[in-house]
Amino acid sequence: MNILSDIIAHKKKEVAERKALYPAKLLEKSVYFSSPGVSLKKYLQRADKTGIIAEIKRKSPSLGVINNYVSVERTSIGYMQAGASALSILTDTRFFGGQNEDLTTARKFNYCPILRKDFIIDEYQVIESKSIGADVILLLANVLDAVQVKELGRLAHSLGMEVLLELREAPELSALNEFVDVAGVNNRNLNDFSVDINQSLKMASLLPAGMLRVSESGLSSAATIHELKQAGYSGFLIGETFMKNSRPELACARLIKEVAEYEERAREPVAAARK
Repeated sequence: MNILSDIIAHKKKEVAERKALYPAKLLEKSVYFSSPGVSLKKYLQRADKTGIIAEIKRKSPSLGVINNYVSVERTSIGYMQAGASALSILTDTRFFGGQNEDLTTARKFNYCPILRKDFIIDEYQVIESKSIGADVILLLANVLDAVQVKELGRLAHSLGMEVLLELREAPELSALNEFVDVAGVNNRNLNDFSVDINQSLKMASLLPAGMLRVSESGLSSAATIHELKQAGYSGFLIGETFMKNSRPELACARLIKEVAEYEERAREPVAAARK
């Protein structure tokens, strides 16, 4: 069984246990249930932001432990002060070392879009996402069929959340629907966790015109981010590049500075040609 199949098999058991312990009616009593969501779509289009979705991830199946003692409070605040457009919080415990409380902590200290990064396969998890303070949920097109994506997306919208649909291959485009707010292209193959940045470039021309798009995984340089922007990407989900540092927020600030400097240099020849 590949890694993704193992994760989903465990997730089904986990969701069943959580349903028994914390019924949906109980989740709906959360203070976050009546709170309006913060729009990822709007933040990705803000001229004063970078498009970087900065992630908190303690470990992964491919790398093992990355940063087990990260301070969610300090790091999430630091990411936003650095100029990130949004936060992504891993809440899967067994495979990624996260927990729901990580997202709630980030929510407590930040007014910005927060993506719940997990393997959502059930309506219960959508309700749970709202209850812990998420603004956006991640749905995986290689895990869910088109009908499931639509129904989970519809529920997310009814609760005031947005949907980031993660794609990798062209056939998965059929899962796009009116409840998908942002299309994400994962450069990482979730079956073997290999990474190929060219995957985002290959998929760029296949995505619908006007659809906001995010490139995910394996991003570490200003040059790559600039190339992806030229290909039409507005968002860049980055986790390991930051989390490998003892102070992830400082690594985020450095990359954002490098992106600004790179883009300034790229504009100079264009400006000179117009004179």
